[in-house]
Amino acid sequence: MVSVKLPAADGTVEDYTLTGEPVTIPAGGGGRNRIAYAAAHMVADPLADNDPWLTPAIDWDRTIAYRRYLWDLGFGVAEAMDTAQRGMGLHWKESLELIRRSLEAAGPDDVIACGCGTDHLDPADAHNVNEVIAAYEHQIEAIEGAGGRLILMASRALARVASGPDDYIHVYDRLLSQVREPVIIHWLGDMFDPALAGYWGSDDLDEAMATCLGVLKTHADKVDGIKISLLDDQKEIKMRRLLPDGVKMYTGDDFNYPTLIAGDDHGYSHALLGIFDAIAPVAAAALGHLAEGNRNDYDRLFQPTVPLSRHIFKAPTRFYKTGVVFMAYLNGHQDHFTMIGGQESTRSTRHLADLFRLADKANLLVDPEDAAARCGRVMAVHGVA
Repeated sequence: MVSVKLPAADGTVEDYTLTGEPVTIPAGGGGRNRIAYAAAHMVADPLADNDPWLTPAIDWDRTIAYRRYLWDLGFGVAEAMDTAQRGMGLHWKESLELIRRSLEAAGPDDVIACGCGTDHLDPADAHNVNEVIAAYEHQIEAIEGAGGRLILMASRALARVASGPDDYIHVYDRLLSQVREPVIIHWLGDMFDPALAGYWGSDDLDEAMATCLGVLKTHADKVDGIKISLLDDQKEIKMRRLLPDGVKMYTGDDFNYPTLIAGDDHGYSHALLGIFDAIAPVAAAALGHLAEGNRNDYDRLFQPTVPLSRHIFKAPTRFYKTGVVFMAYLNGHQDHFTMIGGQESTRSTRHLADLFRLADKANLLVDPEDAAARCGRVMAVHGVA
């Protein structure tokens, strides 16, 4: 029996005994009838002599190795997104380097799409939408020049300077009229980034959705799909049914992904999810069962991951990266629990202990004995004796 000392709800310390059993990982990720991107995290270099709050230090070898791990499981990699701490410790200079390195590492069958935003433009320095367009165009040119496909990320600068829906329409009209290949548009809710409140020109989600749908319909030939991260399954289903022909819905709902991916009689969502970074082995197996028409095993594997995902993405949701990296540490993908910008400090010891329990119950600890030892070291540093 494997156990680890963890803080309990009443403030005491308990010996938690693990019960989970690692799932069998399908070779090559198994078959798929859904497109599934994992938004991948960054691995920090804990030995660099830097100021973590100011300058990111990156372990490039481990960072790229993690992308190869996701590709081997059959996932596409959504690169340089918010899961990689884009705009939250990872700057545009390092993001472009990450994109270039990942594109070079990708094999001919490996799928990758790259986050394109305006984060080199400080929102406080943005005065009008033309400056936002120029910032987007700068990153479009750099990513397309490196051979990358685009994910058009939501822009903090645009959210700051736009006076209403027409400004969003103008910006996306300009961008979509010039991209080389169809893009994925990312609508990120303010629960993930408070600076994006009122995106698409309205705080009313139905009004914002109508503006976004208008853009998609006008440029359907330049849009592969839209990823929405609103943590509202009913809004996603509503929008999914209104999409123009040929435009895919990529769920970004880390609370309700199993039912949204499985779909209903009117359609289903593909996936572009940060939680897939943390639950990759189980997600790969579950998606394989769905492709085989085996809904029972799909649900059996996926459903226990939902409490874990809701815990990792609980408010303040923008701190979810801490849980994602803790999972990578527990499963041996990095030898330390250190993050860019010192973000490992954004969640409490109790939060991490509960995450460990939920990961065990979801059968996500690939080597339970090693995971317990790793968790124990973190708990000891935080005073769990």
